[in-house]
Amino acid sequence: MTEHVGGLSARVGGWFRSYLNFVGRQVFRFAETMRGLGAFALISLGVVATKFNESPRVIHPLIWRQVHRAGVKLFPIVFFIGFALGLVIIGQTVSLLTRVGAQNFTGTIMVTVVVRELGPLAAALLVLVRVGTAIVIEMGTARAQGEVEALEALGIDPVHYLVVPRMIGLAVSVFALTMYLILVALLSGYLFAFVQDVPLMPGDYFRQLAGALRWQDFVLLGLKTLGFGAVAAVVTCYQGLARPLQLEDVSTATMNAVVHGVVAFVLMDALFIVVYLLV
Repeated sequence: MTEHVGGLSARVGGWFRSYLNFVGRQVFRFAETMRGLGAFALISLGVVATKFNESPRVIHPLIWRQVHRAGVKLFPIVFFIGFALGLVIIGQTVSLLTRVGAQNFTGTIMVTVVVRELGPLAAALLVLVRVGTAIVIEMGTARAQGEVEALEALGIDPVHYLVVPRMIGLAVSVFALTMYLILVALLSGYLFAFVQDVPLMPGDYFRQLAGALRWQDFVLLGLKTLGFGAVAAVVTCYQGLARPLQLEDVSTATMNAVVHGVVAFVLMDALFIVVYLLV
């Protein structure tokens, strides 16, 4: 009996040590990735600050190409998502608030949920999943085919040519898509409430929204959306350029880019929540 208990304890101890080793490896791997990603982000921001006006005839068309791909082409799906969110969330919220006699809080809740949180996150996640995954493949292909080394041999900064246009283009795209999504969601939400015969006049609805908005909301919303877009570009470019990718590594790098992008969005959003509470 004692030998049986001792053997069981040894097996449990072995499993526990194996689990701790696994967790430790994952933590160290995540910390190493964050270190490399942070260094890559600082380098990219430095290049943006120092070389933004260099080679405008080459860089500016690349920026607008990214804006068209990540912004203009996503307008239809953003309209659909905004319309659906308005029907599912905003319309039911307005109806419920009216039902319990709390319709005076409609503007505050809409600004808090849609303008500050839901709109920016939804637009950023859409860009990350739709465009960011393609950027990982593009950057991985460029690295595998030696384009990065070729740019360096020609005296061209690869970060300036490959990363900066995507940073600026995705930042502008997330900002524009967020404004568009918020507007569509607020309008479709009231449309749903109107169909349900909610006794809330359009003038009262938009007056409450305007009264709940502060100048800090516009400033922080702009900073948050621009930051989300830049983070999406940095994370995806890093996953594509950090190391040469084999064909079988593309799916893993793409998944890592999405996971790290979501983590970065959540951390940045938490930081902005703290700022909202302080201002």
